[in-house]
Amino acid sequence: MSQRRVLTGITTTGTPHLGNYVGAIKPAIAESQNPDVQSYYFLADLHALIKAQDPQRVQQSRLEIAATWLALGLDTDNAIFYRQSDIHEIPELAWLLSCVCAKGLMNRSHAYKAAVGENEAAGQSDPDRGISMGLFGYPVLMAADILMFNAHKVPVGRDQIQHIEMARDMAGRFNHIYKGDYFTLPEAIVDEQSEVLRGLDGRKMSKSYDNTIPLFVSEKKLQKLVRKIKTNSLEPGEPKDPDTCTLFQIYAAFATPDESADMRRRYVEGIGWGDAKNEVFEYLNAHLREPRARYEALMNDPAYIEQVLVKGAERAREETQALMDKLRPAVGLGRFQ
Repeated sequence: MSQRRVLTGITTTGTPHLGNYVGAIKPAIAESQNPDVQSYYFLADLHALIKAQDPQRVQQSRLEIAATWLALGLDTDNAIFYRQSDIHEIPELAWLLSCVCAKGLMNRSHAYKAAVGENEAAGQSDPDRGISMGLFGYPVLMAADILMFNAHKVPVGRDQIQHIEMARDMAGRFNHIYKGDYFTLPEAIVDEQSEVLRGLDGRKMSKSYDNTIPLFVSEKKLQKLVRKIKTNSLEPGEPKDPDTCTLFQIYAAFATPDESADMRRRYVEGIGWGDAKNEVFEYLNAHLREPRARYEALMNDPAYIEQVLVKGAERAREETQALMDKLRPAVGLGRFQ
């Protein structure tokens, strides 16, 4: 285990958008091409079932997300790319971890506390109304995802740091109870420089706000969405502040430093919003044209995507089966001789 191990999960509940690309996909794909790092990227489709109970939507999202990562250049020869649900050892490990995990730790989970808080705010007599065991035990499954591959580093948003701390707690308790160094204690990696892209209305780009620009919409739809980006009422010729402008932020997330500097100058000179939107559309469209074509080809060839994921699962299970062969006898579930 000489290589640094980095693991990233992608929840399969929606269609990837520009914000996903800038904040997570682009840096992860660059990492997948680093020979000094063993990267694990997985479709977190078991996690998706916690909040998405539309089978067609989950299935479609799994296909769209897999096609997106492949179209954008994920190196599946170096990185291991798999579906969580194909790795049967993960839920088995989740059970072993749940048997050493204190319920009080789960009670403190941000997601669970938020759901309870919503019920209390709504005046519900039962604070757990509508809360599934999937939501409550979500951190245990996430810990199993991470610990199964003894990942050293887990890139996460700030809201996910708690889950990494919980995984460390479970790993430490398991190691202590069963007297062995079975698990590496993972570390959360939070990229403070990673940009949170704003959406059409100026808020964080999120499908919850219905303000996203999907990565691979048609050229015509992309143009329509860019034109909907909220701007102020300043007229052409009036200086504009690029640092408070969603349109500029989206452009800069894709452009080179020199291109961004040139656009910044034009803002100061008073570029009109219509011209700015046209240029941003043209730039994005040119940037996305080739991956969009690859994405469309992949979406029309799901058998190829399946082949890639099955191959990734086979590579992953070489490790997961070996680990479970070690853990089962450690907890008393070994075979009789």
